[in-house]
Amino acid sequence: MTAVTRNRLYGFGLAATVLALDLWVKGLMLGPLALRSQPGGQIEILPFFNFTWTRNFGVSLGMLQATSAEMRWGLVAMTGLIALVVLVWMLRERKLWDILPLAFVLGGALGNIRDRTVYGYVIDYADLHFGEWRPFMIFNIADAAISIGVVIILARAIFLREKPAHTSAETAPETN
Repeated sequence: MTAVTRNRLYGFGLAATVLALDLWVKGLMLGPLALRSQPGGQIEILPFFNFTWTRNFGVSLGMLQATSAEMRWGLVAMTGLIALVVLVWMLRERKLWDILPLAFVLGGALGNIRDRTVYGYVIDYADLHFGEWRPFMIFNIADAAISIGVVIILARAIFLREKPAHTSAETAPETN
């Protein structure tokens, strides 16, 4: 097995792990914890972290709210297309540290696509707060994985860019 194949398999393994973990925790929210039926749809875990039942009909930050069946399936198609682009991008990469952040995004996208397909909305439950201040909207593992992957991709693009090779014409002094 080549190093590139191994790296891609690690990427697919990470995407599958993110998806499985996301589905498992959402299953806990719907099943044993019965978060939907808790008073106020909330369970305090720590003074600064609750499980809070939320149905997200939109995408990031509540944008593009799906208020009809057509919009719901439009969001499924749009996020499916994005997941497909991420998959193709992942297959084009060769280095592990370029593949892993894409795997986070892919696994998270698949988890949220599955929710929107099955329920018509994405199940969000992770409520980090400090008093009344919430640094994030209520989210889920899939959202966190997507955010982590995007931050890593952006950080690598900004700080680890390869410098273009200079040709002799670019470095030669101008003559008039």
